[in-house]
Amino acid sequence: MGVHRISSEAAKYYALREKILGSAIYLLGEASLKLEQLEREQLELLGDLSAKLLPHSPGYAGKLMPVIARLFWRLAGVPEKEFKFVELSQLETEIEEIRKKLKS
Repeated sequence: MGVHRISSEAAKYYALREKILGSAIYLLGEASLKLEQLEREQLELLGDLSAKLLPHSPGYAGKLMPVIARLFWRLAGVPEKEFKFVELSQLETEIEEIRKKLKS
């Protein structure tokens, strides 16, 4: 028994990735429950977020990210965008900004 410490760089990256993916997927889920209340700009931001999660999403979650992005973009009435790579630290900041925009 004891405290589990994350010491290797790979383990630190994995823990950070899981934390960010979890909070992003939670945010996308919460947004999906109130689609009627969201504005076009908010829907577009959610699509952009989903697209940015693609390179960091393993397995079936990764297969669903483009689907989710396209659905949010379609609801926003914007054309499909390019899927770009964004560092995890930047994604973490963007998730918090989107969360604040959705609350206002």
